[in-house]
Amino acid sequence: MFFLSARMVSAGVLVLAAVVLGGCASKSVNLAPVEDRGPAIGKIAAPVSQAQAVPAPVVVSAPVKQLPGFENAGKPGYYTVKPGDTLIRIGLDQGQGYKDIARWSGVENPNRIEVGQVLRVEPPLASAGTGVVARPVTQASVTPLASVPVPATTASKPAPPPAPATPDDEINWIWPTSGAVLTGFDETKNKGLDIGGAAGDAVLAAADGRVVYVGAGLRGYGNLIILKHNNTYLTAYAHNQTMLVKEDQAVQKGQKIAEMGSSDADRVKLHFEVRRQGKPVDPARYLPAR
Repeated sequence: MFFLSARMVSAGVLVLAAVVLGGCASKSVNLAPVEDRGPAIGKIAAPVSQAQAVPAPVVVSAPVKQLPGFENAGKPGYYTVKPGDTLIRIGLDQGQGYKDIARWSGVENPNRIEVGQVLRVEPPLASAGTGVVARPVTQASVTPLASVPVPATTASKPAPPPAPATPDDEINWIWPTSGAVLTGFDETKNKGLDIGGAAGDAVLAAADGRVVYVGAGLRGYGNLIILKHNNTYLTAYAHNQTMLVKEDQAVQKGQKIAEMGSSDADRVKLHFEVRRQGKPVDPARYLPAR
């Protein structure tokens, strides 16, 4: 039987403690990460870098360009410009002088019109050119309905007689030149008469009128003169060799306005058109029989 002294027991305990501590020190301790699921009250947020704070781009659409006269599109007396249009062509097709259309529409440069632009192709007032000025109606000039006497009889009045023919249709036309007709009128292929002759033959105004165009700005017509005779009729004289009148000049029936030629044509000839309210009509229906 062995008896250990107190000193020996104390030393053993120290050795055992040292071994245990040494083993613990030699092993790594893995701890689970700490999650803070509590409310974010009193916490200081981490600063956000400038690169992280880029706002979403703001898309600003460009304003839609409104062309002149857009508010009148589709209204009677107005025309919307189409691809290939020129003011000269529009004037011929509408039975108006191109300068008049430019003035009514506020077009400063007749050579610059845009597709989609809306032009006024009728005079601003129905009474334009008649010298009649419409007076504004005031309240004082309106007779109250109660003061208008009511006729005792209710018999209907006879219908008013038909309106007389407009003076615009009463034009005494003459042939614009003396040559033979080469090609007759065709609404789609030939919008007038082609009349033969020799270079330099006289081209005459078919009726009294005003020159609304002189130039070569309309493809297929060569040197062209357009006369406006009234609110209904225009005449066109194409392929001239020499033009003897100026725009806005008044001319008389039978006046020599040009000399026949072959500009933009396959031979010497006069292409002559009559336009009624802009629409091509057969000149043979208007010219006197030969």
